[in-house]
Amino acid sequence: MKRVNEYKKLFQIDGELELKQLKTTYRTLVKEWHPDKFQDDNPLKEEAEIMGQRIIDGYHFLVSIAPETKAANLEEYTKTIMESGIEDFKHKGLLLEMTFTDGSTYEYFGVPRSVYVKLVQSDKQVRFAKRSIYNSYLYRKSKRGSID
Repeated sequence: MKRVNEYKKLFQIDGELELKQLKTTYRTLVKEWHPDKFQDDNPLKEEAEIMGQRIIDGYHFLVSIAPETKAANLEEYTKTIMESGIEDFKHKGLLLEMTFTDGSTYEYFGVPRSVYVKLVQSDKQVRFAKRSIYNSYLYRKSKRGSID
């Protein structure tokens, strides 16, 4: 959840995440922090390069968890969680990363260690995940292969 909150703060999002507003804020931030606005000898140029990458990463991340994105991908997600088994999972902090037998990987945010421990100890992990994880936590399809 730390990453979610950090990016929401960067994009000045207090309530519900809306793609239209996110896109507008993204364009404004990119213009404000574009490295080409600064001369090579300006100390802010390096900061602008870092900030620019952070803005791009944040935008893509927030788009992936936006309600519109989730709604558009709901059929695929439902098929994955209903028809695929769990191939692997990792937990770090409050992030649970789950890889399914169909090859897709999803990140679940805000998953406490106690829920992770119950998942590990469950003799029917898919059943436990269906009841306690899949629709209980904020999630997004992950492009990465594993937690850093």
